[in-house]
Order: sequence, then C-alpha cells, then structure tokens
Amino acid sequence: MLAMIDFPAWLKPEIIPGLPFRWYGLMYILAFGIAWFLFRIESKRIEAPWSEDDAANFFLWAIVGVLIGGRLAGTLIYEPTDYYWRHPWFIFWPFDQTGRFVGYQGMSFHGGLAGVIGATLIWCRLRRQDWFEWVDIIAMATPLGYTFGRLGNFINGELWGKVTSAPWGVVFPYAERFSAKDAWVVELAQRVGIGVNSMNDMVNLPRHPSQLYEAIFEGIFLWFVLWVIVRPRRPFKGFAASIYIIGYGLTRFVIEYFREPDSGLGYIIRLGDPEAPTYAFTTFLNFSMGQILCLVMILGGFILLFWRGALSKRELEADSTSSKKPSARKLRKRIK
Repeated sequence: MLAMIDFPAWLKPEIIPGLPFRWYGLMYILAFGIAWFLFRIESKRIEAPWSEDDAANFFLWAIVGVLIGGRLAGTLIYEPTDYYWRHPWFIFWPFDQTGRFVGYQGMSFHGGLAGVIGATLIWCRLRRQDWFEWVDIIAMATPLGYTFGRLGNFINGELWGKVTSAPWGVVFPYAERFSAKDAWVVELAQRVGIGVNSMNDMVNLPRHPSQLYEAIFEGIFLWFVLWVIVRPRRPFKGFAASIYIIGYGLTRFVIEYFREPDSGLGYIIRLGDPEAPTYAFTTFLNFSMGQILCLVMILGGFILLFWRGALSKRELEADSTSSKKPSARKLRKRIK
C-alpha cells in the first residue's frame, strides 16, 4: 500500500504544450484580480474618500512594485551563481540563452513586499495621500490572492518541501534523487511503498507539499484572520498592515522548516548541526534565507504596530484635551 501521492502526470507548467502561456503567469493574473476585487469591496464598505480611478492607479503602482521587487530579489538574492549580478540586463529579459520564452521564473515574496511598500509610498507622497489608509486595505485583500501564486508553484513542481514519510507526501518529478546505497533511502522507500531493485537505483522520495502548506496558511488562513476578524475591528490606521506583516512572517517562518531551502543557498545560519542536510528536517536551529527575512518582517511588524498604536493614543488624548478646553466665545462671556 502506497503511503504517498504521485505528482499528477497531467499537470504541466504550460497551459497548452508548445505555447508560451504558463499556469504560473495565469495564477498571478488571478491573484491580482482577486486582490483588486476585495480592495474595491472594502473601499466601498468604509466609503473611502477616493475615486475608482485613484484606486486603480494606486493598484497599478502596487502591481509594478510587486513585479520589480519580486524579480530583483528573486534573481539577486536567491540565484546562487551570481549570474544576474554579472549580467543585470537579463534580469527582466523573459527569454533564455537559446531564445526560448521562459517568462519571469524566480520571484521572491519578500522582494515583492518591499517593492509594493516602496511604490505605494512614492504614489501616496506624490498624491498627498495618507499611506496607512490605503495599505490597510491592500493588506487585508492580498493574502487570498497569492494563494494562487503558491498553487502556481505547485503546478510548476518547484519549491518542494523536505523528504517525508507522511501519507500526503508528494513525489515531485524534478526533485533531487537519492542513492539506494544509503540505508536510510531504502528504509524510507520501503516505508512509503517505493520499490528499490538495485543499489545503483536513484530514488525519488516523497516531499512535503510545502507550496500547498503556504497556500493554505499564508493565503487562506491569514486572509480569514485579516478579513473576518481584523477588518471590522481596526482600532487605528496601520493596524491591519501590522498584523499582516507579523502574521505572514510567523506562518512562513514555521513552514520554512518543512520546505527545502533554495538550491545553492542552503542554511544561512547554522546554530544547530552545521552538517545537517537541507533535504531533511533535523534541527530547529538552522535557518534559511526565507526565515531570516521573515524574522525581519516580524520585527518590523511589531515596531509598526506599537508605533502606530502609540501615535493613535496620543492623537486621541490630544483631541480629548482640546474638546475639554472652553471656546473663545465662552471665555469672553466669563470675562464679562
């Protein structure tokens, strides 16, 4: 009896084989569309003081920020060969060296987030808008959208997790194979029902479907918290954005323990076993690049939360004090 799931053979990166249209790109379009739909719903609910043209313009800047920031970080931080540092003109070139269209594979969430923050801050500064009024809404609308981005990663058969014997482990077609000469490989293969015929076999073992974990927890779960719980109870501007940053950082940090670190980078900080393999979970004390960036997110989210909370409290106290002061007319009457 098999205790694993074979990657569906009918799932291919291309929507139509032979044509340069990929599921990953379609998932990005769906993500932007859902985020825009939710953004409009919330803007109407709170009777936001901006026009739909302003909202569309703001959203366009945010999309451009996502694409530029995500691509820059994906190529300059996560690409281990320094190819794009030596050939920066290829960062936004959607063709490989043979001229084949490959799109923009290699996008970083953290880079996309930085791009959105930078682009929307510039837009709000140019338009003299309160950035926190806008960013709260986009923070609540975004998670459900990038659920589809993680589904695109799964369809591409990329960003797989670490080796597992869990019954929901998935055998990804492009994942690293392991030599049957290693006893642990044969033992795990037998446990999940994979036949090993020879010690010369290279065995493709099941992995955690970490893309689906991220789709569920960073996407659906985080969206539910923000949209259903936080949305009707925001005590001050910037609260939803703070919870989004903290919430994503925490969930992604935990899921990174199940996801194999990016090839060529491995563990950036090794406080546990320095020789620990990246394809298996052995210690909580080795940290990937994603986890380091998530820690920065968590810290930044708490700083934003306490700063905006303290600022809001001072503003309320100032308003309360000014409302208790007698008006000039009342003062004149008292003098008379």
